[in-house]
Order: sequence, then structure tokens, then C-alpha cells
Amino acid sequence: MRAMVIVKATSQTEAGEMPSTELLAAMGNFNEELVKAGVMLAREGLHPSAKGKRVHFSGKQQTVIDGPFTQTKELVAKFWLWQIQSMEEASNGSGRCPDPMEGDSEMEIRRASEADDFGAEFTP
Repeated sequence: MRAMVIVKATSQTEAGEMPSTELLAAMGNFNEELVKAGVMLAREGLHPSAKGKRVHFSGKQQTVIDGPFTQTKELVAKFWLWQIQSMEEASNGSGRCPDPMEGDSEMEIRRASEADDFGAEFTP
């Protein structure tokens, strides 16, 4: 199964502050472990929400909203996509991760949908 590991934004990421050299090195080592273990499928950091947009849908009408967005705790700063055997494996793996924000931070782990999850209604 695949899981997305989401690192929530902080006021520092929303301000566009870059991580320290030490954190970049530690995260590089952690990412290399994931690659060697065959877990890492993708990883990306995201620009602050000030450089982003949201699209609100209401039926067939769409409204584009320019960032920044105020609820930092609901924003994503970076993510990984991991190939795992179980959600327990993902949560155990996240325990080896250095603190991704040099202070209080939060990660969310969510299983990615697979074709089988949609049942008989899904036709590839």
C-alpha cells in the first residue's frame, strides 16, 4: 500500500524561512534511508501559501482564491509518498524522522486510495 506522510506548515514555513544546514543534512540522511529501504516513492517541499491559490467549487461555478491562507495548522509544507506494508510500518518509520521543522511540528499519515478501494463500481 501507499501512504502520504504530510508535514504541516508552521509560521516559519509560511514566512519562507529555509531550514538550517544541520536539519537539511539530517533530513537528507533520513531520506536516503527511505530510498535504500525501497520505501520512498516521492518527496517534495512546498512554497508558502502566499504563492498558492485555492479553487472553490460550487456546482459548476469555480472561484479562485489567492494565498496566503491564514489557518497555518491546516496547511501542508512538505510531503513524502511511501510504499509500505501497513500503517504501523509508516508510523514506526516516522519515528526515525528528525523533527522536520526545528521546533514543534506535526505529521499526518494517510493511506492513499488504490483501485481495489472503489469496488465493483470502478472500471479501469
